[in-house]
Amino acid sequence: MSVSEVSPTGAAPQRLVPDVNRADCPSRGVLEHVTSRWGVLVLSALLHRSYRFSELRRHVGGVSEKMLAQTLQTLERDGFVHRAAKPVIPPRVDYSLTPVGREVAEQVSALTRWVEGRLDDVFTARRAYDETRER
Repeated sequence: MSVSEVSPTGAAPQRLVPDVNRADCPSRGVLEHVTSRWGVLVLSALLHRSYRFSELRRHVGGVSEKMLAQTLQTLERDGFVHRAAKPVIPPRVDYSLTPVGREVAEQVSALTRWVEGRLDDVFTARRAYDETRER
């Protein structure tokens, strides 16, 4: 896959190969959206089912209404989340994953499960590190 980049002179766009290690690569922004604290948690939650906003806020403990709204909007803009507004009273909005959103959610969900499963190892490493620093 390549990324189009418009030249400052208005010439035809160049096709660049994405490289997340390049400072100006647009993939960094997408990576930031997907791997942010709230991005990971929202994507992981939506992997299992669709949610209404208030349900999702309760499910993702600690997220403010503002941060959840921003995260959902960003993930929707990137094409990972689908927002379905139903014309009922009171208004109902459901959030679910798009096909590409499901792909990325599976990846970040695997990471969250790995972190949960290795938490004891991390705490052991932290204690060992802190003990060597206290001497």
